[in-house]
Amino acid sequence: MNKREVWTRGEVTAKRYLEEKGYRTLAENYAAKQGEIDLVMQDGDTIVFVEVKARETIAYGEPIEAVTPQKVRRIALTAQQFLLQKRLLGRAVRFDVVEVLYGEVRHTENAFSMNDAAKYLKY
Repeated sequence: MNKREVWTRGEVTAKRYLEEKGYRTLAENYAAKQGEIDLVMQDGDTIVFVEVKARETIAYGEPIEAVTPQKVRRIALTAQQFLLQKRLLGRAVRFDVVEVLYGEVRHTENAFSMNDAAKYLKY
């Protein structure tokens, strides 16, 4: 399986997993000038920006380790654009990471925050 297929399967798996937990999908692969967010979901009253990391092996580390300071910053900036565009400013937000590895799903809620992203402005 090539990287594109792994990534696509990972996103489908992550979305299904979150929907089974009661999340509602607001957007998939939301792109703005600053970057892209894999999934934007709603969990109750909270808007959840989800980074999906899918891997077939841990040869290069755990999937969540690929969420670098630069990636956190781009996701946060893109999330701000989404909130502005959809007129959702002021809503509760959360940043989650969903890892899909060997077909298993690991969900890390509150993997990082807007404050974490602000720390990474120098990147």
